[in-house]
Amino acid sequence: MHDIQKSIVGQNNKAESIEHFANHLKDLRVAHGLSQGELASRAGITRQAVSSIESNLYLPTTGVALRLASVLTCCVEDLFSLIQTDDMIEGRLVGVLPQHDPKASPVRVKVTTVGTRTVVRPVTGLGELLSFTVPADGYVVEARGQTSGSTVRVKLSRDRRAIEQEISVAGCDPAIFLAGEHLRRQKDQTSVVGWTMGSMAALQALQRGEVHVAGVHLFDPATGESNLPFLRRALKGSGYEVVTFATWEEGFLVRPGNPKSIRSAADLAESTITLVNREEGAGARLLLDQRLRAAGIDSTKVQGYDRIVASHFEVARAIAGHQADVGIGIRSAAQLFGLEFVPLQSARYDLVVPKAYLKSHPTLANLFETIVSRPFRNEIEALGGYDTTMTGTVHSLS
Repeated sequence: MHDIQKSIVGQNNKAESIEHFANHLKDLRVAHGLSQGELASRAGITRQAVSSIESNLYLPTTGVALRLASVLTCCVEDLFSLIQTDDMIEGRLVGVLPQHDPKASPVRVKVTTVGTRTVVRPVTGLGELLSFTVPADGYVVEARGQTSGSTVRVKLSRDRRAIEQEISVAGCDPAIFLAGEHLRRQKDQTSVVGWTMGSMAALQALQRGEVHVAGVHLFDPATGESNLPFLRRALKGSGYEVVTFATWEEGFLVRPGNPKSIRSAADLAESTITLVNREEGAGARLLLDQRLRAAGIDSTKVQGYDRIVASHFEVARAIAGHQADVGIGIRSAAQLFGLEFVPLQSARYDLVVPKAYLKSHPTLANLFETIVSRPFRNEIEALGGYDTTMTGTVHSLS
């Protein structure tokens, strides 16, 4: 038996435990109509060796495995394969888990490493379309609560290293997914996941350690400056980088031909005009409120002011579906839904990122290299309403 062990395994070079492997040797031998002795003779090993391998007493050396595979006209992987063990991870929930039996319908989630935290979000938080196009990182197997802050255990469905490279961005610019596609061309395992929310909500998510990057567009009419006045008030210290993603056009989205002749905020007071609005803290909501104040219009006089949607695309969809006459959004959303656009201002969309994440995250710095690349800038300019002249510009908070 010692000779068999020596010839089969090479015990000094043994790297894996037998229980980590699935062994299909006997099944394939029988399927080929061979006895243990016949297989041993053709492979140049002893019958006892074949018996010991089939009994899971030993793993063959590479040479023996190759000879067995040659006789059975198959790949080594067909004979011996690693058993996939469940890779579990525990993290903090952001969002709300649906109330249902996880065994009947597992909850699909994205898992992100943000600093020292593991953040778990339901994929449904990406919205109706992206929920079907963005793959899950895993499935919830246990939850100590259904709401944000609860601890959940997740069975991973993707490689853990790929998950660790994932970049999580909060904001309202859908072009961040294009940045992710361009980044993936250079870094195969890196993906960018954009969580749609208004500028202030994105900033708060960044401060809570839920995302790596926050996208903001908050125009200050008093200074004529984008973002920095707000960021200086909200962020303490110099631990952040502020980098311009692009400058975009913001304005009224209206139906083709602008049938209600909407040109300014003053027109919104007309009782025949219905608005679709963004949530408080969104850059579009801030712009609307600024223009209403300047026009002396009380928001309570605007039909639909309290009807809230969560993104530029949802504003455009409501208007295209004749559920509203007007809303504030970006030109690219208007073009996508075949709407007319009444420009109000140009504003910078900046990305805010903690400097510590740039050092600790394996691929985050590559995102900022990607957005300044000419292929990416050409692509988002083609969307309409984007100006990339300042893309990549770093702004000081001091």
